[in-house]
Amino acid sequence: MPTTRTRTRPTQRERSDSTIEELLRAARALFAERGYNATSLDAVVEAAHLTKGALYHHFSGKQHLFRAVYEREQARLSHIVAEAYLDAQPDSWEAVFVGAKAFLVEVLAPDVQRINLLDAPGALGTEEMREINSGCMKMMEEGVRRATESGAIAPHSVTALTHLLYGGLCETAMAVARAEDQQQALDAGITELRGLFDALAAAR
Repeated sequence: MPTTRTRTRPTQRERSDSTIEELLRAARALFAERGYNATSLDAVVEAAHLTKGALYHHFSGKQHLFRAVYEREQARLSHIVAEAYLDAQPDSWEAVFVGAKAFLVEVLAPDVQRINLLDAPGALGTEEMREINSGCMKMMEEGVRRATESGAIAPHSVTALTHLLYGGLCETAMAVARAEDQQQALDAGITELRGLFDALAAAR
């Protein structure tokens, strides 16, 4: 007897995941293009071809939706940094530099700037951003710790050096985003970062 193939319908979880994906995709595109303040929830659901009810089923409002977009952005940036680190010399001081440089280079993209640097502070606040970014900080801390333990740099307070470097990277990224000539600001920032890493390596 021939076998009959039954078409399986999407499960409730699959439908829910698909709805969230469409909302986040539409929201990211609009936040990147128009900015947080100029993006309405009506525009998001229209772009996603969904209803307001579907949006409110998953998100309490625009800030909650933006936070979800921002969390994804931070995860994506972390992945870029981690890949750059792993492609360099494992556990080396140079790998930490390469990862930091990869982050700064990514910041040159206008959509990344708009969401992560220009709008996030006002939409979420500094403390909420720090909470979401804690994984990025820990990743840098692990790189500094490994470089210190391998003797690539002289012994340091890993926590203090991590905060110094991470804070400097964030401020450099913001300076690039606000600069009139962003490429020039990026190049200058990377040059100074290179000098700082070289100086720390030479002080062994």
